[in-house]
Amino acid sequence: EEHFYSQRGERRDYCGSSGEPQQRHDADKAEKSLSTLEHLKKHQQRPTGKKSHCCSDCGKHFKYSSDLIIHQRTHTGEKPYCCDQCGKSFTQSSSLISHQRIHTGEKPFSCDQCGKSFVSSSNLTRHQRTHTGEKSYSCDECGKSFVKSRDLTVHQRTHTGEKSYSCAQCGKSFTQSTSLISHQRKHTGEKSYSCAQCGKSFTTSSMRTTHHITHTGEKSQL
Repeated sequence: EEHFYSQRGERRDYCGSSGEPQQRHDADKAEKSLSTLEHLKKHQQRPTGKKSHCCSDCGKHFKYSSDLIIHQRTHTGEKPYCCDQCGKSFTQSSSLISHQRIHTGEKPFSCDQCGKSFVSSSNLTRHQRTHTGEKSYSCDECGKSFVKSRDLTVHQRTHTGEKSYSCAQCGKSFTQSTSLISHQRKHTGEKSYSCAQCGKSFTTSSMRTTHHITHTGEKSQL
């Protein structure tokens, strides 16, 4: 006769409709059903994909609390992960790890199309779009698409009129930081781009490219 014991230590017999004790496989079946029920309960407790964690500053929602914590640092300015080589700080550890590869020269992510290597998987993903032609980031206003999310962000400012980068010298504003940096050279007199042919220097690479035509008659990537 087959028995099992309840959580209170009581012995109970497995009996069928006839009242006769059942075989061991019936007991196993009952235990299996209990196990299945426990797994179901655990499954029901898992995240459902609903973004239930909300940023109190901007209202953006996140699936995981850890993602919300990282996001909130964009509001507070907190960057707890610091590079011991150069002192640059980051909002998350993964960004620090990728940055440190600049110092070590490590580039573990390689393109299977051309062999070019990158310090992070995200940089590799963006690069691979140059082979596939994929442009995953589209403007809701005009439908124009971009390979990089930051290029979309800059483009969207042409619709909103937002110019977040202002010159401290003259107050002129720009849609992206690179434009501001180029502009500031007009005040400082810095000319970082030199012509390899004659040595003449320019404040921007585009000015140097235009100048280079006078030597070769064609545009150069110098």
